[in-house]
Amino acid sequence: MPRLPTLSLDGMTDAQRAVYDTISTGPRGSGARGPFNAWLQSPDFAERAQHLGVFLRFGTSLSARLKELAILTVARHWTAQFEWYAHKKFAIDSGLTIDVINAVEARHRPDFVNDDEAAVYDFSVELHSTHGISDDTYANVEKYLGAAGVVELVGLLGYYTLVSMTLNVFEVPLPEGEPLPLNP
Repeated sequence: MPRLPTLSLDGMTDAQRAVYDTISTGPRGSGARGPFNAWLQSPDFAERAQHLGVFLRFGTSLSARLKELAILTVARHWTAQFEWYAHKKFAIDSGLTIDVINAVEARHRPDFVNDDEAAVYDFSVELHSTHGISDDTYANVEKYLGAAGVVELVGLLGYYTLVSMTLNVFEVPLPEGEPLPLNP
């Protein structure tokens, strides 16, 4: 059961409506789905968070395939049902194989064909499990992403941790009739 009521357009403040309109007319085109209904409770926060999200989702140097792999590792780490539900489709569309996706879902290290995917996965899992990165893991991911790409990857992992925490704390539901995709 969601902890916050869904905001109606006519019940929004001017500040909430302005952020809602920015989200709806941007590249997401999704209105207040996912974390946005919660974030709109604080329009200043929503405005800043959604701008960072637009950059991380649509403007980084990371390929869509690597971004979606990183997002799925975060969703799985947090068992963020809505995040997994939304991004599994994007991951498939980006070229991530179903074998990799299924292994991440099962909390197993995939048998990677692509070394860049292995590097991003290892970095993501290590950062979430140890709260740091070894020199070897850092050097390996930097080989594929460069310094700027590693910064963007850390930002992406942090942002989607925020998203996952928001979804879980406010119990954001899946669309009507959709089963939970992840086992706890």
